[in-house]
Amino acid sequence: MADRVYLRHSTDKQTDARQRHALAALLASGAPVYDDPATSSRRLSLDRAGFTKLLHEAAVGDTIRIADAARLFRSVADILALRPVLIRRGLHLRVESGLLSGIDLAADDPGTKMMVNVLASVLEFQRDMISENTRQGVAAAEASGKTLGRPTALDDAAAADVVTAYSQGTAVKALARRHHVAPKTIRRVLDAAGARQLPEHLDAPEPAEPPGPVADAPVTLDLPGLLADHLHAAGDDTIRQAIAAGRTIRRGQGHSVRLTAPLTLHLAALHQSAALAAEGAAPAERKAHRVYATRLQTAEQQPPPGR
Repeated sequence: MADRVYLRHSTDKQTDARQRHALAALLASGAPVYDDPATSSRRLSLDRAGFTKLLHEAAVGDTIRIADAARLFRSVADILALRPVLIRRGLHLRVESGLLSGIDLAADDPGTKMMVNVLASVLEFQRDMISENTRQGVAAAEASGKTLGRPTALDDAAAADVVTAYSQGTAVKALARRHHVAPKTIRRVLDAAGARQLPEHLDAPEPAEPPGPVADAPVTLDLPGLLADHLHAAGDDTIRQAIAAGRTIRRGQGHSVRLTAPLTLHLAALHQSAALAAEGAAPAERKAHRVYATRLQTAEQQPPPGR
């Protein structure tokens, strides 16, 4: 049973010095550190690369240590998605400073659940107030005639030259070299001018193929734990309810959820977890998606009962 330290700060102008000070004893003991630098609290904890890596490497009984609750969650939706994942994986969550120190925020009892939900509501209110004050400040600055944001890298004449050259076949990277800017700056200029839009007949989505016959009889399949955690946070209500009603099966440090549901629900779960198979996803996530897809394909090929 190990301690695992999690750090997060919201912008690249901030640091994690205060958090490291609060967690100094753990850092000195060599506890592994996972961080999400320049990551907004509006991004759910289960969608952050650093925290996802922590979940992949944590074993049953490990404790996640944070300097303060706002480092990990700052909304009711986030903690509602996070707590069931921690509970299923047998992990603990402790804050190192303040009134909440010494309390396991992942404990599965009504008192802790109520306290954590109240805390998340307060943090969400605090975040919304900061956003509201920022919007009011921006509105006041604009009303006084101030120009906000960074100055543009290309003036109007250069931007017009970029659009013209692109329409004549010049590549984005060649334009970036010509104007001594990053390729993303060129793309931003082209997108603002609508120059990168596809012709209407090419941009239209291809018509979907009609779905084949799918049996409505319930099918029992093991949903890999990584997919279950993702769907518990990002899936629709029907899938979340099915996962909650499923049976959790532990395998070493991992787990799966045994679901008995119609094939249509399994197909929907596979579709809604497609982000875990995309480029940039962790290898373990891509493998979990592939395993579930293979199980589903095998189930689809089975003859209906009675035949």
